[in-house]
Amino acid sequence: MAKEIQVRLAQGRDVEEIAGFNIAMALETEGKELSPDVVRRGVQGLLDNPAYGFYVVAETAGGIVGSLMITYEWSDWRCGVFWWIQSVYIQPDYRRQGVFSKLYKFLQCKAGRTSEVCGLRLYFERSNEAAQATYTKLQMTETNYGIFEKEFGS
Repeated sequence: MAKEIQVRLAQGRDVEEIAGFNIAMALETEGKELSPDVVRRGVQGLLDNPAYGFYVVAETAGGIVGSLMITYEWSDWRCGVFWWIQSVYIQPDYRRQGVFSKLYKFLQCKAGRTSEVCGLRLYFERSNEAAQATYTKLQMTETNYGIFEKEFGS
């Protein structure tokens, strides 16, 4: 099935699908119910402000089956930018069929043509062993860092 998948940069017409994926992911992974209006505005906000990052989508003739978001982190140690892979969502019927690998390879190719990019990073759920196996297969390595956060607002 993954042979039918095409990968491209997201466009304005993709806002609803990406927002829907983000809402589904939050419910599936964290049990959080997100406001559809807020999420749509958030997706549109990134598409309207390329300095924040960009989205990549995987699609078939039937529509979008997966997406991810890239945000930027400046590394003073490397004098370059890490692309953070976030908000990864693959429709359940397309999981474990190479969709993420196609998205990742698209990013690798794009990053290789962008001189300031010094690497790709992502965070993962420790309980998601299938995802970790995929990342390892793609030659990503786990770091020693964990994540702390403090949220503001809702």
